[in-house]
Amino acid sequence: MGNVFGRKSRPSRVTEQDKAILQLKQQRDKLKQYQKRITLQLEKEKLLAKQLLKDGRKEKALLLLKKKRYQDQLLDRTENQISNIERMVQDIEFMQIEMQVIEGLKVGNECLKSMHEIMSIEDVERILDETQESIEYQRQIDEMLAGALSEEDEDAVLAELEAITQGEDLALPDVPEEPVPEVPEAAKTESERKEAKGKADREMLAA
Repeated sequence: MGNVFGRKSRPSRVTEQDKAILQLKQQRDKLKQYQKRITLQLEKEKLLAKQLLKDGRKEKALLLLKKKRYQDQLLDRTENQISNIERMVQDIEFMQIEMQVIEGLKVGNECLKSMHEIMSIEDVERILDETQESIEYQRQIDEMLAGALSEEDEDAVLAELEAITQGEDLALPDVPEEPVPEVPEAAKTESERKEAKGKADREMLAA
């Protein structure tokens, strides 16, 4: 029970402008109802005046027409009041829209101010300068590499890149500096021995 009675009520979203608009619309509706009722009454009195004239009651008909004339003037005034109320409602509603726009601009302005405090003009200029320096430095490196490498170097770089991509190892054994030992006779293949024997036979025939 304590929580129920101790709970704070939420603030109403109905503004004073909304209340004013509601009251104006209620007054407008009442005037329109009055206008409709008077119009029906005038139609009836007009028919009654015609009937009185037929019955020869001219003075009664004249009095009824004077009353009708006065009520016609009231209708005109009522119509003007309705127009004024509707114009006032439109002005208040438009003012509400303008207030919402101004409030939005205010929030946006505060947001921009906070962002400007976080990122000042000097910070932006410094970041742009550092970015430009990095781009220029990379361009100089690219130009140096492009001028220092020959076509063979470029091919070697591409071959190395291909080997790395395929997971191959380009490390080759070092070339031995000692002279290659002579292959012994026994290590010669059968074809080499046959070739040497044929050469000796040809020399003997030629002698």
